[in-house]
Amino acid sequence: MGDFNQSVILEAIRRSVEGLSRIELVEATGLSAQTVTNITRRLLDDGVIAEAGRTINGPGKPRVTLRLVAESRVAVGVHLDPAVITVVLLDIAGTVLRRRAVRPDDRDPRAVIGMMAGAIDELIAEAGIDRARVAGIGVAAPGPLDAERGTVIDPPKLDGWNRVPLRAVLAEATGLPVAVEKDTTAAAVGETWTGSGAVDDSFLFVYLGTGIGTSLVREGDAVRGSSHNFGEVGHIMVDPDGPPCACGSRGCVEVVCTPQAIVERAERRGILDGDRRASDMHAVEERFTQLSERAEAGEAPAVEVIEQAAHALAVLISVLTDVLDVDRVVLGGPFWDRVSGIYLREIPGELRRRSATREVHEIPVSGTVIGDDVGAVGAACVVLDLALTPRASDLYLER
Repeated sequence: MGDFNQSVILEAIRRSVEGLSRIELVEATGLSAQTVTNITRRLLDDGVIAEAGRTINGPGKPRVTLRLVAESRVAVGVHLDPAVITVVLLDIAGTVLRRRAVRPDDRDPRAVIGMMAGAIDELIAEAGIDRARVAGIGVAAPGPLDAERGTVIDPPKLDGWNRVPLRAVLAEATGLPVAVEKDTTAAAVGETWTGSGAVDDSFLFVYLGTGIGTSLVREGDAVRGSSHNFGEVGHIMVDPDGPPCACGSRGCVEVVCTPQAIVERAERRGILDGDRRASDMHAVEERFTQLSERAEAGEAPAVEVIEQAAHALAVLISVLTDVLDVDRVVLGGPFWDRVSGIYLREIPGELRRRSATREVHEIPVSGTVIGDDVGAVGAACVVLDLALTPRASDLYLER
């Protein structure tokens, strides 16, 4: 109960931005004045919060404002993507203190995890952070995952990553606690932690990475599913006349909406030359960037290819929003910025046209507040969220 109440107080101070007095904390949390006094004294002693001036509100003693000491705790976030590994160092206010991106030449899982560990150690050392202040490491990885064991099962486009015990190996290499989360879910947690939306709102997060995935937030919490693999949408059909998919169907998200699918469509139409190894993810990223730049410059064939992908993605979003009945839609991921202009122009209208509830409520569509590093930042936020966010489930007694 004490830990839960402490989390309640920390969350109230963190979300207030400007800080709260003890009286305001009593009003905001419903806790007794004595409980607030005891917990804030402990947090002051630990350096997690600090007194930040006095305010006078009417008669009586001035009130002392308490604010979060953002640098008192930090978390590491790692995004494991087939094309690039991104590592960030985040303070508890959600500010990125350090960032590094590495492109592994050796795809062997242990070599890649060793590279992760080296980048993490370097970032902590560069920032001059005492490792005792590091709350842990969060890793955002493509699914499917065995969440209980922290194991990467066999994700598409990550050759050789079959049942890799990522959590155990990275924890041993760094000496720090590790949490492994699905990349799409991590992105949604990051959006919730750093965003300005209402605490109790709901949104669908559409993740544009090497693959396409989704996640769901309800009342401020990410919905993970019974196996922590919510959001596998790659084989939902969005174009019945689309190319064949490995699953045996046609026009699935995987072969219509992903960067590789978009690049292949541009190659088939002669917009990009076809001299590329099909499995070369670095080449796909380079060509996707080139195509996006040509579309941004107004080159009609490039615009048409990306608009077609946007309309297909709108089909997926309309299906999911009809089923999930959310307040809004957020798009993000490492490939998002390159197509954001066209997607934000095309998707809202298409979604409105297709929505079963368009006469009841509008579903706003926006881009992530975090940027390209949403996976890595979200992974760090998973650690902070686990450590600091109060949940009623924390009060359950184990039998």
